[in-house]
Amino acid sequence: MSEDYRHIVRIAGRDIDGQENLLQGLTRVSGVGLRMSKAVLTKLGFDPHSRLGYLTDAQISKIEKLMKDPVAAGMPEWYVNRPRDRMSGRMLHLTGPDLEFAHRSDIDRLKRIRSWRGVRHSQGLKVRGQHTRTTGRGGVAVGVSRKKVK
Repeated sequence: MSEDYRHIVRIAGRDIDGQENLLQGLTRVSGVGLRMSKAVLTKLGFDPHSRLGYLTDAQISKIEKLMKDPVAAGMPEWYVNRPRDRMSGRMLHLTGPDLEFAHRSDIDRLKRIRSWRGVRHSQGLKVRGQHTRTTGRGGVAVGVSRKKVK
């Protein structure tokens, strides 16, 4: 291996093994799936089968910039994971800890305004209309007790 190879590459706040190929390695970042990874690599003209460890800092910054704002780079608006954000009204694509924070704050907002979904979240029940008669039971399992054998 040459000197410019790195065993661990940090992309969008996530440490990724340098042995991974670019296509699979980018999916390790939360908020980036296989489709987004392929679109980013195609847009930048990188080989999806090359290894992450051989990327330079300039190439990594290009990847991060494109993942942060894919609409500005010419990708369609339906690629983003947060369309028409409540606070800014813009089409955002969140990755890593930003995505987790936004998800948690959305759930907290639902709880605070006491919507139906918020109440279900706060009680730890199913939120999206699933049946709860037999599934989703939490706690200790209750079974049938047998008589003692004499």
